[in-house]
Amino acid sequence: MTGPGVSNLSVAGGAGGSEAFYEDLAAMGVLTDDVAGETLGIAVTSHKYLADPDLLASAILNPVGAARFEGAMLGALDGPSGLTATSAAIGLRGLTLRATNQAYQFADDLNAKALEASRWLAGVAVVTPPGAAVAAGTVAAIGADIAFNYDGDWQKWLVEHPGMIDTVLGMTPGALSALGLPTDLATLTDLVAAAYPDGDPRLSDLGLDRDPIAVDPPSNLGELFNGLDHRNGTDANIDIRAVTQPDGSVAYIVDIPGTKVWNLPGQDGGSANDFGTNVDAIAGNPTVLQEGIQQALRDAGVPKDAPLMLVGHSQGGIVAARSVDPLLADGYNVTHVVTAGSPVGGIEVPERVQMLSLENNGDIVPHLDAAENPASDNRTTVKFDNQSGTIGGNHAINGNYTEAARQLDGSTDPSVVRFRDSAGIFFSGVSVETHQYKVERQK
Repeated sequence: MTGPGVSNLSVAGGAGGSEAFYEDLAAMGVLTDDVAGETLGIAVTSHKYLADPDLLASAILNPVGAARFEGAMLGALDGPSGLTATSAAIGLRGLTLRATNQAYQFADDLNAKALEASRWLAGVAVVTPPGAAVAAGTVAAIGADIAFNYDGDWQKWLVEHPGMIDTVLGMTPGALSALGLPTDLATLTDLVAAAYPDGDPRLSDLGLDRDPIAVDPPSNLGELFNGLDHRNGTDANIDIRAVTQPDGSVAYIVDIPGTKVWNLPGQDGGSANDFGTNVDAIAGNPTVLQEGIQQALRDAGVPKDAPLMLVGHSQGGIVAARSVDPLLADGYNVTHVVTAGSPVGGIEVPERVQMLSLENNGDIVPHLDAAENPASDNRTTVKFDNQSGTIGGNHAINGNYTEAARQLDGSTDPSVVRFRDSAGIFFSGVSVETHQYKVERQK
């Protein structure tokens, strides 16, 4: 079950986002300063004409005309609306623009820190009286709500209140600190990751994929996601799509599906798509899947300077975002990242890389890092509604994220348009060759 259909798409970040607006303010401030400096320079230089020898000589023959010229010139330079006053006004406007930019960014940072602090303090409160009593009452109220309004279906309640994941995760460090175990969310994630030793990758070449989806070059976001959905249902856990352009040049797309094995610590079956890869990737540790991608690119002979897009669903999106820095350091030309249902808010992505993230509002997985995606001008986040009432349905790629991608192909939002235009080389191919690989963890 994948819900009634995608609706209510909203866009944050990117070319039309708040940080792009802030950068425009800062750029306007700099430009205004330049204009003010040039205007003042002209005013200072123009004062020399008041003592020009030819003007002084003409004053002997025409003192009235010379006086009029001197008066007009002084008014134009130093009068209330003169060049000097105009320069000062322009400079003041530039100062105002820069101050406004800084104030907006300060307010955003303050709000983010206040939210984080409020969750931490709430965590302290739930383990100390009288907060513990309030917390117990809240849990009882939630239980009653689930029992009477959701027919005891806790899963349906959770997917209709996915923000509870952010709240609980944000509260946990505060609760543990109040119990004498000072910590933060990053440290907790590292501790969980330590229970899943990562190991070394083993890469298997599964050959070319002859499926129609794999031999038809994507021409838009919808078809791009269809290819990712196809990979999600095969034995291969990554592929490399070589998209040949009309001029013979080649751009490359790497598809990375989501988690396939939900294992406890010590239950390592060798899968690179297990829960251990999830926690390691969220924690920022190298993973066998990430290392396998680099090995696959080398084995496939992908040129270092060729445009490269990483596309991932769920775990695949986390690994895609985490792979950017290692691949850039290795010399690869990563230009784009696309994620679907992935918790990537805490992952930094270089300004040179354009990133598009899709999130179903009822999908709890993007909340697992308790962080909103940055609204920088190179990161566009699209949220939408498609409530199935189940965790799996809201997180599924087919009929959910694939449908949202199709709707984005017709979007006129400036951030979406800019992303589509910037990724044009991946959607203008005349042919594609799809090579399949399987990455496993060596035992």
